[in-house]
Amino acid sequence: MPTITTDTDNTEEPPPEAQLKHIKRSSLMLSPSWDAEANSLRHLGDLDDEDTIPVAFFPLKANDPAKKKLLQPSESAGDWSIASGNTTDTSVYSRGSSDDIWGDVPMGAPDAILGIASAFRSCQDPKKVNVCVGAYRDDDGNSYVLPSVRAAEKILWEDNEPKEYLPIEGDKDYVHQALRFAYGPNMDIDTHVAAVQTLSGTGACAIGGRFLAQFWKDHPIYVPDPTWSNHIKIFNQCGLDCRKYRYYNRSTNALDLEGMVEDLKRAKDGSIILLHACAHNPTGCDPSLQQWKEIISIIRQKKHVCFFDSAYQGFASGSAEDDAQAFRYAVSQHVPILLAQSFAKNFGLYGERVGTLSVVCGDEEQRDHILSELRLIIRPLYSSPPRHGSSIVKTVLGDPALKEQYYKECAGMALRIQKMRLKLVQALEKAGSKHDWSHITGQIGMFAFTGMNEEMCRHLTDEFSIFLTMNGRISMAGLNQKNLEYVASSIHAVTDGKSISL
Repeated sequence: MPTITTDTDNTEEPPPEAQLKHIKRSSLMLSPSWDAEANSLRHLGDLDDEDTIPVAFFPLKANDPAKKKLLQPSESAGDWSIASGNTTDTSVYSRGSSDDIWGDVPMGAPDAILGIASAFRSCQDPKKVNVCVGAYRDDDGNSYVLPSVRAAEKILWEDNEPKEYLPIEGDKDYVHQALRFAYGPNMDIDTHVAAVQTLSGTGACAIGGRFLAQFWKDHPIYVPDPTWSNHIKIFNQCGLDCRKYRYYNRSTNALDLEGMVEDLKRAKDGSIILLHACAHNPTGCDPSLQQWKEIISIIRQKKHVCFFDSAYQGFASGSAEDDAQAFRYAVSQHVPILLAQSFAKNFGLYGERVGTLSVVCGDEEQRDHILSELRLIIRPLYSSPPRHGSSIVKTVLGDPALKEQYYKECAGMALRIQKMRLKLVQALEKAGSKHDWSHITGQIGMFAFTGMNEEMCRHLTDEFSIFLTMNGRISMAGLNQKNLEYVASSIHAVTDGKSISL
């Protein structure tokens, strides 16, 4: 395809040696030209493919400086310019207009968590330990695929799982199983829940954020302080006014219920309140059911909208039913609810990107309206979700034997995490630490919020090659019998004689 640099202001006649031809727009790759008067780029991209454009073709002289830019290295001095051939020298565009347009693009800041993971991989210390990324590891430090997941994949293979596109809203059977998993057996999900399959929990939060920005305008969203770092990025990008409410008291290493309640009461009526359904990330500190009831009561009084993020159902306590109590209680109190679900952690499907977004509705007509708008949000973003991961989840949850097996396996993962909490505290005591580490055993889920400050965390990484986030969060799944004592003695070394509370 010929490459033509367009200059619509140039009305001069072509030189006599030029050959004037009319070429279809579809045959040309048109580079933009600069309109100084309008202070903008001009291009001919608005033309239809069948429209024709007069183009002057002329041979390049041997000493023409443009020759080096426009000719292929193998072409000779007598060849025509690139516009006369059927091949394109892509270097013409990259060395010209691209440099001018993209020259001011800055280097983006690296993602904090993924950057730490990259540093871990490049570290040569044989004692290095990764307690940063939230992915489950077995007691040998290996990644773990649930046997129930492997069994489901075998079934899908034997059934010749198709590779066709899913609908915009995803696999209907998968969505039904996911909603039943979250809402329980008594919810009329066919009437009162509008739901779509999403790209894991991140995608669910993003779709939900866009929906709220469009249909619940001028209402801020409050997220807990601290929260998963991606929450704020997602909701800011959706155009929501993202604010914080107090959640964790670092001076006591415990839930700041008083501060949380006060902030929820002060928030503008109808605000959106992001809540972690269970296993709060990064603190691992969850309200008790009685505290949840107090929180939901205030949300109801203030007519706030609840946006639950459920990334660890079943993985937190080992019981999917227990981990859903707070969320289901909120549903029973008839507060407006959105739910983001992820099956990355509890099913170990990290790379499959399986999730759902659901909105509790008043009736079937409202459900249909909301579902239609969710489709409109999804369609220009990624059109339809991937199929394989959702097929695994629906196969496991839809087969009674596999479902029972899965519940046992998920409970086993949760139990190992709980044991690691206890053993870490015991190892810290054995190392000689005089601190009270009981908050670690009181927390739940993938992470422990240790109380270490940034200086301590950097010391752990720089001197001991223990990689963690700078807020003191460690992934309990990264601990095992082989590295536990080393991690504990290292933590003791950086915290001895210093405060682990602010």
